[in-house]
Amino acid sequence: MKLGVVGLPNVGKSTLFNAITQAGAQAANYPFCTIEPNVGVVAVPDSRLDVLAEMHHPEKYTPTTIEFVDIAGLVRGAYKGEGLGNKFLSHIREVDAIVHVVRCFEDENIVHVDGSVDPVRDMETINLELIFADMDTMDRRIDRAQKNSKSGDKKLLAEVDFLKEIKAHLESGKPVRSMELTEEQQEFVHSLFLLTDKPVIYVANIAEDEIGADLPTVKALYEAAAAEKAGALTICARIEEEISQLSPEEKQDFLIEMGIGESGLDKLVKECYSLLGLISYLTAGPKEVRAWTITRGTKAPQAAGKIHTDFEKGFIRAEIVNYDTLMEHGSMAACKEKGLIRSEGKDYVVQDGDIVLFRFNV
Repeated sequence: MKLGVVGLPNVGKSTLFNAITQAGAQAANYPFCTIEPNVGVVAVPDSRLDVLAEMHHPEKYTPTTIEFVDIAGLVRGAYKGEGLGNKFLSHIREVDAIVHVVRCFEDENIVHVDGSVDPVRDMETINLELIFADMDTMDRRIDRAQKNSKSGDKKLLAEVDFLKEIKAHLESGKPVRSMELTEEQQEFVHSLFLLTDKPVIYVANIAEDEIGADLPTVKALYEAAAAEKAGALTICARIEEEISQLSPEEKQDFLIEMGIGESGLDKLVKECYSLLGLISYLTAGPKEVRAWTITRGTKAPQAAGKIHTDFEKGFIRAEIVNYDTLMEHGSMAACKEKGLIRSEGKDYVVQDGDIVLFRFNV
């Protein structure tokens, strides 16, 4: 999974990126500090793997990973190439989802490109750049579709009408993801690779002394996010940066002391998984304990294909016990004794937390 971290200049993007990935991206108080995107690959926190590692003492411990790309600050006119805009938009095209950092904190020492803090305005500034870029894409697509439909083919004529409907939605200032679409229309829209079709999580970046406070700016951001079918969460990037420097034990104590409960990375990962419809299944043994990311609704053979294509081609069955069942009974041996390890065939839909052993023959 590849996530692009975007936002206006000086909203805390690179600070948050550094905290999450500890990759040391430059964070300075001026626009276009980030020109080439910084990339950081982070392990997805999963306490279930820790428990399985305690049971099996494996040679390898492999969590699933997420790639974060810190994309430079977008400005007005990016779709026309302003402020290296074309380069930034091309980086956004390559990611699975967008993490849009929005400034909700006041700080007279950090300049704001628009002179004041207004999260909804800032959201709209970037959204409009992506909308304008998509409108250019739609113009080209409509032009091509109209040429193809000159034969009078009803299917092609219907396609032209639908493309015009999408463009009209964009012209109203709304992202494509906010359209009410059938499953078939959704598939077609995905094939257009539009920037505003990508799932988005808005991150309200607040000040340290605002943690736990009921902020009108954050409430407005959440409402605007819901209106366009996007996710939203609140993070203090400065605090996340402090957390990233701590040992696991110190981190836990710090989170309790701050009353946060879980780190921003944990919250962000959960929100991303939920937004993209992803789950993890697990494999465990003396050689390796590992998490595998799949799309919710994936059947056993396709899940097996994540490990190796031979597993999918020669799939025979999957032997499965869910993590919660394992915890309830304490060991694999106890689960086996009680007949709780199930044998599932090709139509089984793998569930989050399933511990799986695939049987295959090639």
